[in-house]
Amino acid sequence: MRVLAIGECMAELAPAAELDDYHLGFAGDTFNTAWYLAQIRPDMDVSFFTAVGTDPLSYQMREAFATSGIDSSYVLTVPDSTVGLYMISLENGERSFSYWRAQSAARQLATDPQLLARAMTEVDLIYFSGITLAILDVTSREILLDALRVARASGKVIAFDPNLRPRLWSGTSEMTATIMQGAAVSDIALPSFEDEAEWFGDSDPIATVSRYALARATTIVVKNGADAVHFRHGDMSGVMPVPPLNRVIDTTAAGDSFNAGILAGIAENAPLNDSITLACRLAGAVVQGKGALVPIDPTLFEAVSVKGNENA
Repeated sequence: MRVLAIGECMAELAPAAELDDYHLGFAGDTFNTAWYLAQIRPDMDVSFFTAVGTDPLSYQMREAFATSGIDSSYVLTVPDSTVGLYMISLENGERSFSYWRAQSAARQLATDPQLLARAMTEVDLIYFSGITLAILDVTSREILLDALRVARASGKVIAFDPNLRPRLWSGTSEMTATIMQGAAVSDIALPSFEDEAEWFGDSDPIATVSRYALARATTIVVKNGADAVHFRHGDMSGVMPVPPLNRVIDTTAAGDSFNAGILAGIAENAPLNDSITLACRLAGAVVQGKGALVPIDPTLFEAVSVKGNENA
């Protein structure tokens, strides 16, 4: 299966071991998912659709795409532009973030409807997020949603992580309304219960499952930190516990890597419970490392893949 992730990748400045020194990396929610998908399934065709500028930092980002095993054929170039940047600060072990993304070229990723449509025709599964929608202006947002609607009608599988980030929106009502528009064009919804409870008022994960089912998503997997995963696939619903971990070092990209596990299982036509098992195993490995992109040994996940294919 060919997978296309759509969204923003940002330059990341993370504290290094030396005092007052920072390490430059690249990360972003949909890019992180694509990156993990390419690591655990190196034989899978994974592409990333975004826009970058023409400055040295943008070229470094392109190089990062090339070395990650992700196809960057659909990366737009915006003249005289750059990429978004965020910096991680640590105080007593707690992380905080500062963002500079107003001039991010990714805000213009939907300005070429023809390229967007062509990219979608050449893949089988398309993945986007609430952040993808949030960084776009209203016109670009409608272009993307229309393209996704057409792609779904033509038989493409659309996957969506709501990834609610209030400060990227003009207000709560715009955020919640647009998130449900994204859900309405999607087959697969991958929400996080903590966010859904805070911004949609869901009383429990079952309420989250029901709301996305009403939006016509056919597969819903609700992440809930270390608590059980609630899911629905067609007429089947259930709950799966999350295996306990002895230690957690850094939860950055836990949800993004979990999503990669779900998409990997779906791409291999594995039963959903096996996909959730894979997702939990991957996220569990990621939170025991530092940063958004943690090196992964793909052989650790082969057993889940084989199990899924045997039960398919």
